[in-house]
Amino acid sequence: MSHVRTLVGTDDLEAANEVLQRVWGTERPLAPLEFLVAMSHTGGYVAGAFDGDEMVGASLGLLAVHRGRPALHSHVTGLLPVARGTGLGRAIKLHQRTWALERGLGFITWTFDPLVRRNAWFNLAVLGARAEAYLPSFYGSMTDAINAGDESDRLYVCWDLADEVPSTPRDGSAGPDPVELVPTPEDAVDLRRSDPAAVATWRRSTRRALVGALDAGHSIVGFTRDGNYVIGSAR
Repeated sequence: MSHVRTLVGTDDLEAANEVLQRVWGTERPLAPLEFLVAMSHTGGYVAGAFDGDEMVGASLGLLAVHRGRPALHSHVTGLLPVARGTGLGRAIKLHQRTWALERGLGFITWTFDPLVRRNAWFNLAVLGARAEAYLPSFYGSMTDAINAGDESDRLYVCWDLADEVPSTPRDGSAGPDPVELVPTPEDAVDLRRSDPAAVATWRRSTRRALVGALDAGHSIVGFTRDGNYVIGSAR
């Protein structure tokens, strides 16, 4: 039976690191074991997603401050290919939500690559998180198998825990006519391997459009099934 639980003890934490290394295709841990031990011991969020007894995903989050209030910053979450499309990704986010609410936290924040269509759909439309900032080259140069050779632009989003989780995807269709639609490539991760120059072109155009919209006071009000950010009117 699939489930998500917080992790304690070095065996659990080592297993989480191994899962994340497999997801990102890197030989070095995404977080040193001693750092995970400190996170877990001092109240950070360290959780694993399981299919029966097998860990197939993991998530790490830091206690943070957002808009002057205590928050959880979800630093990294990953699922092995066998677990994708099973509902465990949503289960992890709902587990984070319950964990944060039990501790009196008001928000969960995280970042994601704005070119990765499936993540934008899940984060903005399905969960209803709000995009608050575009962060160019946020992590600098990355060398893992997913991100190598590309710039590490990220969209910073906030999940206000006072809001209900949307009952239907927030694709922008419920609001007024969009000011602009910003497209994304069908599969940026695959394109990064097959045509790095095309990814660089997509990166520049998407960065220009989203940064320009946010700087002008517009908001990203949704993400469509066919891969477009929906830009709303100025706030």
